[in-house]
Amino acid sequence: MTDKYQATSMRDLLCGSVDRTVIGQRISVCGWVAKRREHGEHLAFLDLRDRSGIVQAVVDGSVDVRSEYVVRITGTVSQRPEGTLNDRLATGEVELTDCVVEILSAAEPPPFQIDERSDVDEQVRLKYRYIDVRREKMQRNLRLRATVNATLRHAMERQGFCEVETPLLWAPTPEGAREFVVPSRLHPGEFYVLPQSPQIAKQLLMVGGFDRYFQIARCLRDEDLRADRQFEFTQLDVEASFVTQEDIFSFVSAAVLDAAEVATGERPGEISTMTWAEALDRFGTDKPDLRFAMDLHDLSGAFVTTQVKAFSAPTVKALRVPGGAEFTRSRLDTLTEHAKGLGAKGLAWFRITSDGLDSPLARFLSSDESAAIAGVDDAQLGDLILVVADEYVTACKVLGALRLVIGAPPVSQGPHHYVWITEFPLFEGVDEDGHLVSAHHPFTMPHLDDLEWIESDPLKVRSQSYDLVLNGWELGSGSVRIHRADIQSRIFSALGISDEEAQNRFGFLLGAFKYGAPPHAGFAVGIDRLVAIFAGEDNIREVIAFPKTQSGTDLMSGAPKNITERQIRDLRLKFAPKV
Repeated sequence: MTDKYQATSMRDLLCGSVDRTVIGQRISVCGWVAKRREHGEHLAFLDLRDRSGIVQAVVDGSVDVRSEYVVRITGTVSQRPEGTLNDRLATGEVELTDCVVEILSAAEPPPFQIDERSDVDEQVRLKYRYIDVRREKMQRNLRLRATVNATLRHAMERQGFCEVETPLLWAPTPEGAREFVVPSRLHPGEFYVLPQSPQIAKQLLMVGGFDRYFQIARCLRDEDLRADRQFEFTQLDVEASFVTQEDIFSFVSAAVLDAAEVATGERPGEISTMTWAEALDRFGTDKPDLRFAMDLHDLSGAFVTTQVKAFSAPTVKALRVPGGAEFTRSRLDTLTEHAKGLGAKGLAWFRITSDGLDSPLARFLSSDESAAIAGVDDAQLGDLILVVADEYVTACKVLGALRLVIGAPPVSQGPHHYVWITEFPLFEGVDEDGHLVSAHHPFTMPHLDDLEWIESDPLKVRSQSYDLVLNGWELGSGSVRIHRADIQSRIFSALGISDEEAQNRFGFLLGAFKYGAPPHAGFAVGIDRLVAIFAGEDNIREVIAFPKTQSGTDLMSGAPKNITERQIRDLRLKFAPKV
């Protein structure tokens, strides 16, 4: 490893940079003792590790050091004796001899081995994260993250974007997730929130004439944690004026593909585009994993006059599972229960055999119905056909979920398939008060061809919003924003937001729009998810230096913790009794 910033007043080279080119030179290196091996009474071999790798030092006489001691070793770079070369190390041709060892810091035995050969419980790793990040994998992942961040930043600057930092203490926003609330000491009884995203701030920058903004932004959402979600997350946040949806695609694609090329060594091809309706119909989800086939197929036409009660539904969808005829009855029962847990009334299955369809329902089907099932996706002998009959969305989503359970490889496993998903519904349904609910946020521009439906048939209205999906993970989302007062008023009215409420919640944004708001659009890329896939990880905790557990705790620091009585008094807080 070469690094122009290797030398300091304490060391001449990084451990991993000691090679044949410096044989004969006397140098100093610093790091942690990775391993100590005795060779008789008067000779010891120390493997010294730093961020760049490991170098072997041969020490004459006894030296009282153990694993993870921090030391400075000064020695002469020498060719290793014949037969002792180590081709597993970048420094395996050389070693340090005639060494002087200076102990900089003693260390207790670590709670687990630092090398990658040990399988350590994640709870222990997170409790001692400052030790865990010494491991080669964590060093590699976090440095990859830094490289991706730098590449994204360079790509945006190259395209004329200006980096602007937005506040972390903010007012409540209109986005859907629960916010972290911060009490104000100077304004008792009033609160800030930590931003779910810089959404409103970046729109105000457009009003302010910045034209092209970006930020590597820290965001926070008080939502349940999972493999691809943490309370704190980082995103490449982008907004631009006088642009269309296609311009945003171009800007973001350039940055993401640059990052992919740096991370993987190969530049992906142009990112394809698919509408939300097509994604739902073909894959049963708005986050389609395109690494494998298994499209959904509509059999509704073949079952219009069916006499089989199980198929008497508005929609009949089918999924071919190649080779699935080998599934045991127990596995089929498990899939059926899973389908029911997702909201389906049931799941029908049909094995393709040399004698025709094998299924408890096969004998009840007409010849046309049997032929339709047997012909799904050019089914072959030994395949399995899964069928769900239900409302359209339910049938699609249930089979889409089963498709992933059966066929999806780990999200980090190649190849990488990107896709833009467009034309999401503007509204996702109706709340308990009968008001429409925004699918994205209330500042999303409707599809201009659908403006006539806002009042008369709002669930038909498409939005100018879009997601970027990679291997079944949503990398980010964005939209063209509403900049016209007449359209914004119609959307607020449809959502049941009065003029007074709109002014109270979004007054500073609406007020800004009165002074000349340009047409603008934006996007945000989830960096944690992007880097996790590049690093070959299925959990974003593996690319975050200090993550929370799935229960939201920090095992290392002990957070969340109680605060002092004085802090409680200063903030004028009162706590309800625990239930």
